[in-house]
Amino acid sequence: MSSETELYHATIKTLMDKIHEGLPEIEKAAAVMAKAIMEDKLIHVIGPGGHSNMGVEELLWRAGGLAPINAILDPGTNLIHGAKRSNIIERTHGYAKGVLDSYQVGKKPGEVIVIVNAYGVNAMCIDTLLEARKRGMQVIAVTSRSFADNLPADHPARHESGKNLYSEADYFLENHLPLGDAIVDIEGCDEKTGSTSTFCNVFVLNLLVIEAIRAIIAMDGKPPVWRSANMPGGDAANKVLEDKYIPRIRHLG
Repeated sequence: MSSETELYHATIKTLMDKIHEGLPEIEKAAAVMAKAIMEDKLIHVIGPGGHSNMGVEELLWRAGGLAPINAILDPGTNLIHGAKRSNIIERTHGYAKGVLDSYQVGKKPGEVIVIVNAYGVNAMCIDTLLEARKRGMQVIAVTSRSFADNLPADHPARHESGKNLYSEADYFLENHLPLGDAIVDIEGCDEKTGSTSTFCNVFVLNLLVIEAIRAIIAMDGKPPVWRSANMPGGDAANKVLEDKYIPRIRHLG
């Protein structure tokens, strides 16, 4: 094993440990999610920009995951429709409102939205937060301070207000993203490699799901959890949840 891969391996483990130390705040956010699910509300999840969409996909129809997840996967910021296009759209002020409208977000009082964005500064990210507030929603942010605290106020990636997601959300779940995302230096390569943001985002999100399930059980509820469709009996086990949620969740059917 090279020293570079050893460094990457060790750093990822250290990041997971740091995230796990934030479990008390994750438990608070999970309790809010659990209450909403017990009230038959959907949990809206959005990754406003680039690879943050992968965190959203992690929660959609995932074995062991919660069923009432309204994954917001707008083509504008999804990399499959153009990586540079995604970068342009995430910096477009005013775009988020139409996306939330099209996904029927915030129709019931007290709905929950999870905004997963490792950097937490771009226009769509902050517009999503501000729009969710207008709709009386509770906002859970999966993001970091490293980038937000170090990016110049006039950087084009920033929302015009200069706000940071981590300081504005109701619940801030620190993903401990290292500044710059990539962490490994290799001699002969001008840029660092070994990105970390998806590991960080997804680990936080899965801890959030685990704690939400525990909270539902504590309230004498039955957690609506998917079984792998590739396991024996998986299709039959999932049918009740599919029948209930496919009419309500765009990307589930």
